Amino acid sequence: MEKVRIGIIGCGGIANNKHMPSLTKCDAMCELVAFCDIIEEKAVKTANKFAPNAKIYTDYRELLANEDVDVVHVCTPNISHCQITIDAFEAGKHVLCEKPMAHTTEDAEKMIRAWKKSGKKFTIGYQNRFRPEVQMLKKCVNNGDLGEIYYGKAHAVRRRAVPNWGVFMDKEKQGGGPLIDIGTHALDITLWMMNNYEPVSVSGTTFYKLGTMPEATEGNMWGPWDYTKYKVEDSAFGFVKMKDGSLINIEASWALNVLESREASTTLCGTKAGAEIRSGMSHPVDNLIFNRGRAGMLVEESLTAKGNIAYFEGVNAPPGVLEARQWLTAIIEDKEPLVKPEEALVVTKVLDAVYQSAREGKEIIFK
Repeated sequence: MEKVRIGIIGCGGIANNKHMPSLTKCDAMCELVAFCDIIEEKAVKTANKFAPNAKIYTDYRELLANEDVDVVHVCTPNISHCQITIDAFEAGKHVLCEKPMAHTTEDAEKMIRAWKKSGKKFTIGYQNRFRPEVQMLKKCVNNGDLGEIYYGKAHAVRRRAVPNWGVFMDKEKQGGGPLIDIGTHALDITLWMMNNYEPVSVSGTTFYKLGTMPEATEGNMWGPWDYTKYKVEDSAFGFVKMKDGSLINIEASWALNVLESREASTTLCGTKAGAEIRSGMSHPVDNLIFNRGRAGMLVEESLTAKGNIAYFEGVNAPPGVLEARQWLTAIIEDKEPLVKPEEALVVTKVLDAVYQSAREGKEIIFK
């Protein structure tokens, strides 16, 4: 396979702002041949901007029937990820599904079964793994620089950055709010760094406080949101115990009265050293900071990633481009994608358990 022929299902913000710009920078490896959206105008607009000769669909099943499509990118609301992905595998397509994998563990497990049966490639859109400081920290962790990592914290907190468009505030279509939206990235980074995918229990709490308060909409990054339609949590917190005894804290919020906003960030505590990725609205530049004892003193070291990122060249490319390039390479050269479906499944299981724990007021034990 010289060029991968791609069909896009869902032509909203994530498709237009991440997938399309990234894929067009990989035009030597792929061709955009089809666009689908239930609102035809959106599909037409996206095609006119990125691939005017592509075919337009309003029913994703008709796109999947197109034999010219090798791969589909699922960029729809969370609740539809499962069925579209399963249908795509049954149609013989490779699938990149946007994060989170699914809005429930049950759906995510169905997707895994369909993928294994299909023999096709499958990955989830966790592009933050491709940021230079994230790749650099992963390399240091793999080198043993931190020692045994026994505590981690997944940061996904905004002071006021509630997305006031699309279906973000629709619990039925998304499955939740900031935890499933941005908390999923922070948890994915943290689990990946710890290389630990065996949770044994989860305790969680969700808050429905600021989302429905008219006065809380002041200062929102994208302007006031419609507080009468805010149906998801505005903040969520989780405590995850792992099989090996290590612990992970999760914090996620679109609106929280704190001074520091940290998003898609992680804190790792190891026996030799600690490390923090600091990213988000409070951090104009993404930082990677190590802390340790040295020569009788406590020191902090800020590091800058240089050279090439693992797996491919192009350190200066945006994470979405690097994600697309690695994904296309995995298909063309029959390699394993960096983001493995089994890892994404664990992310969904933990997030789902936080919501369940909050609803039921008890610790959730994994079997």
